[in-house]
Amino acid sequence: MPKGKINPHTIKLLNELNYETSELRSKSRDEFVHPNAPKIDFVITVCDNAAGEVCPIWPGHPLRAHWGIPDPAAVEGSEKKIMQAFTTAYQQLCTRIELFVKLPISSLDAVSLGQRINEIGRIADTPSPR
Repeated sequence: MPKGKINPHTIKLLNELNYETSELRSKSRDEFVHPNAPKIDFVITVCDNAAGEVCPIWPGHPLRAHWGIPDPAAVEGSEKKIMQAFTTAYQQLCTRIELFVKLPISSLDAVSLGQRINEIGRIADTPSPR
């Protein structure tokens, strides 16, 4: 469930990494299910809590996978400790996304592609150099 705003630590990290953040916003699933919404090919959940939840039905039956990552927003402590948690989550996602975009999607059948996407979520994370 979207909170309606992006965590300020996310914005801080992305700004430090020179990403443009002024247009970013929290989005509800509802934006992606109306008739004129973009077609969704993949739904990848990342919240550790989402692993055991029933994923809602998405139009078009996209491939679904779960890449559990500890929620950095749940970390308590010093600003340094919190920012380290956000950095770690960012690095884990970067590693997995890089592997995902390298998949030979057009040459894999749906079952094989689904298996490969799920495997990416189980890799031992080695942070990408950033």
